[in-house]
Amino acid sequence: MARWTKKRPLGGVALAAAGAVAAREWERKAGKKAAVALSGAYVAAFAGSHPLAKKVGAWPSVFAVAGAVGAASWAVADRRK
Repeated sequence: MARWTKKRPLGGVALAAAGAVAAREWERKAGKKAAVALSGAYVAAFAGSHPLAKKVGAWPSVFAVAGAVGAASWAVADRRK
């Protein structure tokens, strides 16, 4: 969103909105502690994606951190089904 609109704050709004939806779902499925831990991973992945992008490129970085958080989410909240 930030790239398309050329307004970085809108990217932050989209990131926060997606994180809020994910956190609510994690809490529903796995409880508050899991939601807090996965939310921390989500924020850390976002922060870590920027320096990683300088080494491997933007899209490989996005795919790597999204995959890592997705795998953690599955292991913590979805595997129980």
